[in-house]
Amino acid sequence: MFKHIFSFSGRIRRSEYAISVIMYIIAFVVTNMMALMGMKHFRHTENIMLAHFPLFWFLIAQGAKRCHDLDQPSWWQVVPFYGVWLLLKDGQAHQNRYGDDPKHRN
Repeated sequence: MFKHIFSFSGRIRRSEYAISVIMYIIAFVVTNMMALMGMKHFRHTENIMLAHFPLFWFLIAQGAKRCHDLDQPSWWQVVPFYGVWLLLKDGQAHQNRYGDDPKHRN
């Protein structure tokens, strides 16, 4: 679980994706709260954007791997509300073109 979190290749299970989304939301809220409270390094919009870039990359990479688990190309995550589908739909059993089944990996 959580190997190569910024990589776009491979497959992940629903549980890892759900934890990733929760971690993203918490980190997003914390950085925004720091900005609202006027923390020294987070006063400027550029600094907030720099803090959010790795978070966004992490979420998109995890979403791409979750799409791969459903045997879909990663661009499907731009479809509105597809992230909810990624949380609900069970992954494809066995190996697909994106790699081995993460549920039955040894």
